[in-house]
Amino acid sequence: MSNEVDLALQLRNAVAEGDDIEAAKAAEAGLAAGLSPLALVNESIQDALNEIGAKFEAGDIYLPELILAGDAAAAALAVLKPHLTSGQAGGVGSRGKVVIGTIQGDLHDIGKNVVAALLSANGMEVVDLGTDVTPRKYVDAAKREGANIIAISTLLTTSLPFHREVVRLLEDTHTRQNYFVVVGGGPVNAEWAAKIGADGYGRDAHDAVKLCRYLATEDLKPPLAKPIVLGSLEGVAE
Repeated sequence: MSNEVDLALQLRNAVAEGDDIEAAKAAEAGLAAGLSPLALVNESIQDALNEIGAKFEAGDIYLPELILAGDAAAAALAVLKPHLTSGQAGGVGSRGKVVIGTIQGDLHDIGKNVVAALLSANGMEVVDLGTDVTPRKYVDAAKREGANIIAISTLLTTSLPFHREVVRLLEDTHTRQNYFVVVGGGPVNAEWAAKIGADGYGRDAHDAVKLCRYLATEDLKPPLAKPIVLGSLEGVAE
């Protein structure tokens, strides 16, 4: 047990320190030791990114450190992702298909990549549109792919207005009733989700996955009267 804890901690530290080589090695070592790849993502990589994100927001570290941590997380995810078997958490089935991307004007993909990996691990189909995604591209992709959830990520406050444009475009094309819209990222909060008419808000990757699984499995239809946030999901099975 001690060795397993040490390996999980090594991965966490490697991501937090922005060491992509050591992060990949730690991920490989964790798999070799029989550790759950989902637990390594949830508990090691996500915890490290949460710590780095908090330090960045507090001004204790700067953009280069944030980018290095993202690169390290990506290196570890590349090792772990093939082992995140579809349906690992069960209970979703084909009802959950998510179109995800980082919104227009934002090239950050750290959080988005973690959410996408965890969604896949939890049995949901994921279409990753990448970064700098325009509102039109979200809507067109959701229609083309037959998705029922549009997940929007951002790290920049200047990109927030484009969240609203996704919802407006769905309304203007009379397709709002076909898609749940969920938002997340550093400058996003529950109040913003309500203001733009989104259906849900995820504080971090863990919350985002929990939210999308809930929307995919419950008998709900968009748009919701008010967005679902973590507090309203307490007691929902992980």
